[in-house]
Amino acid sequence: MALPLPSGLVPTEVAFLCEMEMVTIVPRQRLESIPLLSGKTPALRPPHRAQVPLWLALLLKKQRRANIVAPPWLLPDSLRDIVNQETNVDPVAFSPPPPPPARSDGRGGAKPYAQAGMRRRRRPGEAEADDDGPPLLLSPPFLPSCTQNAPSAFLPYHWLETAEALLAHAADDVPGAPEVRALLRDLQEVRAAKMRASAAQLEGDGGGGGVVSLRGVGAMELAESRGFVLGVVEGVRKIGASAEASRREEEEEERRNGGGGGDESDEEMGF
Repeated sequence: MALPLPSGLVPTEVAFLCEMEMVTIVPRQRLESIPLLSGKTPALRPPHRAQVPLWLALLLKKQRRANIVAPPWLLPDSLRDIVNQETNVDPVAFSPPPPPPARSDGRGGAKPYAQAGMRRRRRPGEAEADDDGPPLLLSPPFLPSCTQNAPSAFLPYHWLETAEALLAHAADDVPGAPEVRALLRDLQEVRAAKMRASAAQLEGDGGGGGVVSLRGVGAMELAESRGFVLGVVEGVRKIGASAEASRREEEEEERRNGGGGGDESDEEMGF
């Protein structure tokens, strides 16, 4: 008999999905485009930088055919800002996720990709606008949040597993790798403590109304905390069910012992 599968993704599955993240590399050798299920990879021409999936970047790094460019949020200065945000600026909530990417609208402004690529309904006789086109909807993990153009001081959805993979297989490409490891360890401990503290909001009288905000929480953090949170929810449910059963038993016992007292008091008061 097959064992029941756990609910949600386990950490190993999250680490596997993280390898789809796009990263920036500096090729050392020429390499033609490779056809994949998701499309063709760009042709590599040293020293021009290119964006490839993380799994391919790690493979080329292992073969000494490319160097990986660390994303801006993995630099020591950016991590120090995030740790300060988590500990001093807002010690309760998680740091916000990176903003959606934007591009120029041709009029001196910037629009998110999802808005700039959406086709709007034109009036009769109106010419087609320049920004009309097929909609381009981006969501994690398909945001360019681990490339060289990623915003700094914002943790992406796969921040923890991406950082661990780069530090394990391309530590020489990460500036200040020892300090980065220490900052990541501090950041992980601070956010884990926040995740445990947020479990108090799952109680009915915990001040959160039984709702926990997970804005800014990463994929690996969700996978590692899922068992703890589900255990808390199940414990709160059992406590609530036990309290409800005890209350009903007390009401039933009071009804059997002194059920007529209420009618007599009503008659005495003239009702």
